[in-house]
Amino acid sequence: MNEPFAKSEIKIAVIGGGTGSFTLLSALKNHTSQIAAIVNMVDDGGSTGVLRDELGTLPPGDIRQCLVALSDSPKVRDLFNYRFEEGTFGGHSFGNILLTALEKTTGNFSDAVETASEILRVNGMVIPATLDNVRLKMEWPEASVILHGERVIDADYFKNDPRKATLSLIPAASANQTALAAIEQADLVVIAPGDLYTSLGPLLIIPGISEALQRTKATIVYVSNLVTKMGQTDEFTVNDHADEIERFVGVPFLDYVLYNEQVPSDDLAARYEAEGAYISRLDTAALETAQYDVVGGNFLGAVAEKNTAEKLPVTRSLIRHDSAAVVQALVDLYERVKSS
Repeated sequence: MNEPFAKSEIKIAVIGGGTGSFTLLSALKNHTSQIAAIVNMVDDGGSTGVLRDELGTLPPGDIRQCLVALSDSPKVRDLFNYRFEEGTFGGHSFGNILLTALEKTTGNFSDAVETASEILRVNGMVIPATLDNVRLKMEWPEASVILHGERVIDADYFKNDPRKATLSLIPAASANQTALAAIEQADLVVIAPGDLYTSLGPLLIIPGISEALQRTKATIVYVSNLVTKMGQTDEFTVNDHADEIERFVGVPFLDYVLYNEQVPSDDLAARYEAEGAYISRLDTAALETAQYDVVGGNFLGAVAEKNTAEKLPVTRSLIRHDSAAVVQALVDLYERVKSS
């Protein structure tokens, strides 16, 4: 099996999609060089969706974000994030186009990511969760409702309870063996914040991921979403988010859940509400039946500004964690567990 880690530093595997993982990785690289970012591979919206549809390649967008987060080359990082504003490439980021070109020239997406990692001087490894070309399906069997595609699901206003839906990948996917090795060899596994049904769920349901999460001796922490998502997770508590994470895997496997207990300012709350988002609260009564422990903190970050060059259709929240605060809490938690 591939060896993703080499040195004696703390070994951290981060599981997630683009923006949620980007937030954590940007700060984690200041604490260790032994980072494995395991990335969701069902994105089919925006620039990524166009490239997938027109060229038949694997989705580069979330991979690009994680590469950029771990890069030690500021100028090349800015180049990878540059998004064309007009012309044939209008709405596309340079990094997405380069990753697609590298896949075409090498014939292998893993080689494409490895080459991009060299160009960006990546501090760690970015690992596609699967190398199969898959699309996401969400189904409510009892209601005879089926949604096809990450972009469609991400933008949908659910008419049925998502907790009664099943997620699947079409065609069936196999896990990237390097991703499984990273989970099993890590000291700390972090489930990054992200959309439950289009970012985290599609990765966690890949055959082999559940087994790796159960085999690993790592401390496993879920960094809970700051806010609910309008039309999908309205009124979800921190516990509801964690319960869905464990439902995708099929067994209780979380050791800890990090959650935000900071109250936003009136101005920040108003910006959240403009996105139809509300702070996820902890249900202390529900903790009596949970097998994980919770750790609260002040994790609210600034609201990101929309990229005006992003003209291709895409749905993305602008609400962010305070990455430095979250990562410090993760490191402190790991040190406490290690010394206990």
